[in-house]
Amino acid sequence: MTRAGLEDVNTADSGGAVRVSGVSAQHTPARRLWYGKVSNEPGYRSVSHHHGEAETGGYVLSGRARIYFGERFEDYVDMAEGDWVFVPPFMPHVECNLSRTRPLVWMTTRTPENIVVNLPDVADADLRDWLNR
Repeated sequence: MTRAGLEDVNTADSGGAVRVSGVSAQHTPARRLWYGKVSNEPGYRSVSHHHGEAETGGYVLSGRARIYFGERFEDYVDMAEGDWVFVPPFMPHVECNLSRTRPLVWMTTRTPENIVVNLPDVADADLRDWLNR
């Protein structure tokens, strides 16, 4: 068990996302699971990245999110509180907080662990509809 406030904060990140794990190999007996909370400040967007071999599931706990994906990040999906998302292994993507005033909080799980592979970044202007959100 991990008590609130005692989560592991030594996790990989994608340029400003605050990730804390409640269940991971770093501080529990888990060996093939990473489960944690990811927080993004208003207006935040990650650098482009993928999660290696990991399958990733996400749940929007609070706020509004956008994930860009595709060969040149030309596609995106918007999510609101209560929405779920699956990100396949090795899929490059950019995670965004659509709000300019409210934080975004995700619950995220990965197998086998919290793999984050940062890629060369893409300019804000190259993300369709990002600047005029």
